[in-house]
Amino acid sequence: MLALRFTFPAGRYHATPWGRHVNEGDVAWPPEPWRLLRALIATWHHKLANQVQDDEQTLIALLEQLATTPPQYALPPASHSHTRHYLPQWKAGDTSLVFDAFAVVGRDSPLYCIWPDLELSEDQLGLLDRLLENLGYLGRAESWVEAQRVEEPPEPNCVPGDNTVDRSTGELLGEVIELQAALSPANYNERRQHFLSGKKQSKKLVVTLPEQWLNALCVENADLQKAGWNLPPAAQKISYVRPTDALRPVRRPRQTTLPTVTTARFLVVGKPLPRVEESVRIGELVRRAVMSRFGKDEKGNHLAPPQFSGHGLPADSRHEHAFYLPWDADGDGRIDRVLIHVPAGFGSEARHTIEGLRKIWQPGGHEWRLILESIGDDSSTEPLSSQSAAWISLTPYLHPWHAKKGFGVEEQMRRECRKRGLPELVELQRIESIRVGRRQRGPIHFQRFRTKRGLQQPDRLGGFWRLIFAEPIEGPLALGFGCHFGLGLFKPTE
Repeated sequence: MLALRFTFPAGRYHATPWGRHVNEGDVAWPPEPWRLLRALIATWHHKLANQVQDDEQTLIALLEQLATTPPQYALPPASHSHTRHYLPQWKAGDTSLVFDAFAVVGRDSPLYCIWPDLELSEDQLGLLDRLLENLGYLGRAESWVEAQRVEEPPEPNCVPGDNTVDRSTGELLGEVIELQAALSPANYNERRQHFLSGKKQSKKLVVTLPEQWLNALCVENADLQKAGWNLPPAAQKISYVRPTDALRPVRRPRQTTLPTVTTARFLVVGKPLPRVEESVRIGELVRRAVMSRFGKDEKGNHLAPPQFSGHGLPADSRHEHAFYLPWDADGDGRIDRVLIHVPAGFGSEARHTIEGLRKIWQPGGHEWRLILESIGDDSSTEPLSSQSAAWISLTPYLHPWHAKKGFGVEEQMRRECRKRGLPELVELQRIESIRVGRRQRGPIHFQRFRTKRGLQQPDRLGGFWRLIFAEPIEGPLALGFGCHFGLGLFKPTE
């Protein structure tokens, strides 16, 4: 058995079939046996003919062996493609559209050419190895190729024949194509004698019908076409059965990396809109709607991942789960935006679930529509995500631990910032009231209690603060008890 392995480093194989115009865009795939023999002859003439160890008789014997039987092929996945060029013609400014068709094949996907019953002598194998080593291209000059002889090729999938259907099963085996192969020397001589026997045509054809079979393989295509040949006189057409998808374009899945999603911003629609003083209630309703979107299993357990439920997270990741932050964007005292902010980010499946959030509702009460405005990184939450060293309360801050001597509100706030990895607080200023819409409001005007039963709440009063960090930080920033539901929310300030 003889098997040759070809790879195409440029990922393309260019070859226009004999008798076809280049603008028809056809590609001779796989490489025809005729083309392979001519490539070996060209390599011998250009690179090996002057080497004393390679004589022409060995080359002729090798080529005759290769032309004895048509090879089989093991084809790699490939697709048919082309480029278009406007090439200059004889007149200045005159261009013509030219198609450059080719087979696209993987740079590391080899094509095998196999002669199952062919045995070569040592001299022929040695010459063949040197020819393959020096073979630069196969087909057109753009078809760079690397070739070598191999011992164990894969099973062929393109073989000589014309039977496209398995008669026992009715299975479609492939499609029939015709490849151009060289005639044997005996058949060529017989054809040569036939065409030269006629006196009228012999004078015209004798130039393209050299006496030597090797020379007949080397006749230029332009001379053959000028003499009117519709097929080189030393060549024949052989039918092959090729896989139907041998040149079918294959859509490759595009590998893309989705950007990290941490924040979704929703527009709240409804009349009347909830008041800012109800932030903690709205925050809890948003979480309830999100949990509903993720659904429950057969036992009634919520299926929401920990970054949205807040359950099952490690002790050192208490604030890595979602913040549900109602927000008054236009300053009229009514909640018109809701942020769902997950510092650790969430994946595409959770993103699809969050994007489907349409409304929040309270049992037996009012409901509000939610319209997704943006989803992405923190930049979608501006101005709450702006970078600043100074921050001021939008909702009351409630200290999360029980206060005691030496561990008051300021000490707890500093401790919480250290736990979250925030810069040191250099200044804390308590504020008696803040402006909500047209009115000044104190902490007592806000709802400061969660609806969850049995929840211990160290602080029942709350307060407003202006914080100065040692260096700027990025928001959103929510601290203290109930910070995941809208309490303790801060905004950047000058």
